[in-house]
Amino acid sequence: MDNKDVPSWILSLESDDLEFIRKFVLNSGSLKQLAKDYDVSYPTVRIRLDRLIQKIEINEEHNKEELIGLVKKLAIEERISLEDAKLIIEKYKDEKGIN
Repeated sequence: MDNKDVPSWILSLESDDLEFIRKFVLNSGSLKQLAKDYDVSYPTVRIRLDRLIQKIEINEEHNKEELIGLVKKLAIEERISLEDAKLIIEKYKDEKGIN
């Protein structure tokens, strides 16, 4: 497979995210087993998976609306608050007439 064939969402992930996905697949999607592998609680693994899902979704949305994707990414990375992110996105959508 050529690099040009690799989906952009995969290229946007960090190496530890890719390793998490690899372990997830090798464990047949068992979050309980992942929690054991990482020596953390089930809720901790669930949160990590949820954040990974958000990263993938943001990448897909980023192609549609770059500013919205950036704001969501900053919120996920906790660089801005979720409330501020929502306000910025709402204002942007109002100005652009996006539903």
